[in-house]
Amino acid sequence: MGKKFYLTLILLSLIVIPPIASAINLEVEKTSSNEVMIYDLEKPAILDLKITNFGSSDNFMFYNLLGFNMAPKGTVPIAGGETKEVQLIIYPRQDLVQRGFLTFNYYIRGQDRTEVTEKIMIKIIDLKDAFEIGSGEIDPKSNSIEVYIQNKENFNFGEMSAKFSSPFFNFEKTFALAPNQKQSFSIKLNKEDFKKLMAGYYTLKADIKVEEQEAEIEGDINFIEKNILTSTKRDYGWVIITKIMKKTNEGNVLVKSETAIQKNIISRLFTSFSPEPDTVERSGFNVNYGWVREIKPGETLEIRVKTNWLLPLLIIFFVIAIIILVKKYSRTSLILKKRVSFVKAKGGEFALKVSIIVEAKDFLERVNIIDGLPPLVKIYEKFGVERPSRINEKARRIEWNFERLEAGETRILAYIIYSKVGILGKFALPSAAAIYEKDGKVQESESNRAFFVAEQSKEEDY
Repeated sequence: MGKKFYLTLILLSLIVIPPIASAINLEVEKTSSNEVMIYDLEKPAILDLKITNFGSSDNFMFYNLLGFNMAPKGTVPIAGGETKEVQLIIYPRQDLVQRGFLTFNYYIRGQDRTEVTEKIMIKIIDLKDAFEIGSGEIDPKSNSIEVYIQNKENFNFGEMSAKFSSPFFNFEKTFALAPNQKQSFSIKLNKEDFKKLMAGYYTLKADIKVEEQEAEIEGDINFIEKNILTSTKRDYGWVIITKIMKKTNEGNVLVKSETAIQKNIISRLFTSFSPEPDTVERSGFNVNYGWVREIKPGETLEIRVKTNWLLPLLIIFFVIAIIILVKKYSRTSLILKKRVSFVKAKGGEFALKVSIIVEAKDFLERVNIIDGLPPLVKIYEKFGVERPSRINEKARRIEWNFERLEAGETRILAYIIYSKVGILGKFALPSAAAIYEKDGKVQESESNRAFFVAEQSKEEDY
């Protein structure tokens, strides 16, 4: 009786007392990875979940205890034995200052208030930390360069814009960036923009704009070393000879330049330099000049060497002229020197005294001296010791004849001319000429021309 009683009591309890509810039985699989939350954009982190309900059908709610707003809001129905894909969205908190990886628990609760606990790890970053920029290398001969921007995160930014800037170029572009995508752009270069830059690493900047939010990011550009020194030479002129030597640093490193020229001991006296040489060394009959300079990128060293032969040529011509005159004088057996001076006329006329000094260097025969008279003047019929042999007023000349002159003999021929018309300024008298015989040969001599300036004050009475 005892056993039957207890079995009957157990069966009655199973019928009368309802069964106790069992806990939810869920399998949660995260199919996404590297979830990121962009704080500046207030963009949420999105997790892709695959949830299988091994228990009875139920409506499930998702929540966390850190204050993050989550979606889906409300409940998600999942039937017993069903597998459903759920996109869990976690929105950023305005008061959140933490950056980097954050791990916390979230909960899935059934209607019977039983729940499961799952862990989540998301990455919280600012907008500027989502990108990487960079470029290829540049050298002084480059005509273009490729720059890139890469989305480092599992986040779709959609359409965005970027302004790239560097010492080499400025460039703006609008484009779209999918998760982990890299965009590259080819930019043409203007060599004038960087011809004076030294080799090394330079900063590449990009101003990013996404949905009215802006951020600045930086990268590097490698300006690789190139040693390029070009030289040109140019010569011109024949009396004033100019040599121009140019050296241009078309590379991007400091270049040491050495330039040398050689001059002989004569040409160096008439040579000037710009700039002045750094070294001057004498070697026998030559002088070596040197310039040692450092040329910066984009700079040009110009050396001008000017040799002026004008002065030595003038000296040579002057010496030649003197030699010719000396030889001519040495070959002349009769020397004529003509002088003129002012005399004071009693009648107030303009009057000049003309003197011709005749010097015989050798024995001469049949000497005929002829002097021309300028226009508008008359001869005063009063002469010194040597009277003229003939006066031809129509032909306007006066002559003296000497049968012979001894070597070293000197004669002074003088006469006076006057004019009723006053003369101002410079008054010129023609040269006197002599025809004579020496050793049976006829020769000629000529005097200098004589000039008188009206302001002269030398006076004589006659």
